[in-house]
Amino acid sequence: MQNTKQLPELSRCEPANYKYKKSSNVEIYDVLQSLRKDEILCDIKLKTDDGGVIFGHKVVLASACPYFLAMFTHFSEKNQDQVTISQLDSSALQLLIDFIYSGEILITENNVQDLLPASNLLRLQEVKNACCDFLHSQLCPTNVIGINALADLYGCIQLSKSSELYFHQHYSDVVKEEEFLSLSSEQIIKLIASEELTVPSEEKIFESVIRWVKYDLASRKQILPKLMDHVRLPLTSKDYLSKKVVDEPLLNNCFKCKDYVFEALRFHLLKSDKLNTIPHSIRTKPRQGSSGSDKVILVVGGLGIGSHILDSTEWYNPKINQWQPGPKMITPSLWGGLAVVNDNFVLHMGGRISKSTLKSVDGIDLSSELPHWRPTTKMLVKRRRFGVAVINYYIYAVGGSDGKNVLNNSEVFDCRTREWHMISIFIICLLDDMVMGLEY
Repeated sequence: MQNTKQLPELSRCEPANYKYKKSSNVEIYDVLQSLRKDEILCDIKLKTDDGGVIFGHKVVLASACPYFLAMFTHFSEKNQDQVTISQLDSSALQLLIDFIYSGEILITENNVQDLLPASNLLRLQEVKNACCDFLHSQLCPTNVIGINALADLYGCIQLSKSSELYFHQHYSDVVKEEEFLSLSSEQIIKLIASEELTVPSEEKIFESVIRWVKYDLASRKQILPKLMDHVRLPLTSKDYLSKKVVDEPLLNNCFKCKDYVFEALRFHLLKSDKLNTIPHSIRTKPRQGSSGSDKVILVVGGLGIGSHILDSTEWYNPKINQWQPGPKMITPSLWGGLAVVNDNFVLHMGGRISKSTLKSVDGIDLSSELPHWRPTTKMLVKRRRFGVAVINYYIYAVGGSDGKNVLNNSEVFDCRTREWHMISIFIICLLDDMVMGLEY
């Protein structure tokens, strides 16, 4: 019987290709893992120092692990069916081989200290990164020093930075732990020399240093002077200094350490006179991370609603994202100059009130418990809209206007003598709206 059905004739068109791609290779991984566990088609045995033996396929191991790729292509192991992997225990190696075949690994606090060095040795960067992420999530005062040591040992740069930052931010809690006492002298010097330590007061750093030294007094007492070089004793309170520091036996028995105590006492004696010559050193500078050294943006005077000249003071603290009101100025002022001395003492100079130009100078200590403006030595010339600069112990007031004329003079205030002096004449040049001062 003849088949009368005919296939429809395909329309002729340009030759085409059709590419198909598997949506997932999970099935392949499952099969390979099954073959490995059943020891089918395996061509390599991995032996560890503790006697463990793990079967595998060279091509699979080499395709996923740079360590095995080098081993099975460039070294004598490529012709062997058994190799010994030193420095690893069988449990860690088993987890890593399972990861190569499955793409999954479970990291716990019990195995992470084995997996990190093992993944580092086998150059399995994904697992190494996962170990670092896990350790970062576990940071606390009791383990941060140990985690930081692991990070440095195995080249975990990001974990090293994050653990060091955690230590800096939780210094007061970390120093209570036993791990702190095991730090080397180099480590503790690097630590207490840091600008980033976050402490409620410098007293905490002093106490931690004394505790660290006393833990092994015989071998550590000779390094005390080097440690005290980084303790900012002048920033401790006067009461703490007299009651705790002065009577500390370790300091009394160390000639060099006494110098640091005298420096702190002298600092407090001079502190009452804010513009006097307070010796500058790293020990008199607040740490950037300390709670007492927050930087603020200060706004003084200015022009308010209805062209009203203001007598207000306020500052913005970026750490808490908040403006805070300050004390009123002695005299409302517009177009005055500001200078900062010794980090916390601010001078407001000159400016304008109504139609009058001022030469008054008022100061405020922002570090005091109740900051308030107080008058100090007036400038020699009335100025507004003038330039201000602070260099060492000198405050410069340059140019500006007296309300009628542009000034071509400048003066300098010596913080040590509290006196103003006229200095070289300035020629003011206007070039395309740019002001240039030429000194001669």
